[in-house]
Amino acid sequence: QVQLVESGGGFVQAGGSLKLSCTASGSIFSINTMGWYRQAPGKQRELVATITSRGLTIYADSVKERFTISRDDANNRMYLQMNSLKPGDTANYYCNAQLKPTAWRPWTDYWGSGTQVTVSS
Repeated sequence: QVQLVESGGGFVQAGGSLKLSCTASGSIFSINTMGWYRQAPGKQRELVATITSRGLTIYADSVKERFTISRDDANNRMYLQMNSLKPGDTANYYCNAQLKPTAWRPWTDYWGSGTQVTVSS
């Protein structure tokens, strides 16, 4: 079984920083693109940032220049460094990974259960 577990969320004042981590564990043959998504109350889940296996990154316009996504393939981990946080960044943040549990299985999307980030004004 594959599991994605997020950590690092919490409560922070506007202008502060947090670093989220996502660890993938279980039967993992290969990981392709990984990403962070977020969902605020009453809103749809939205993309925050993604990173490919080659290190190519994409960011939502709302987080550019403030957030940095990175990955550590040796340990099946991904990070999101969040700086200059705003109240509008308040949401549950989810880790996503497109991976193969074994060589003969297709690429499949997996999700973590989320970590809450709350930014006060």
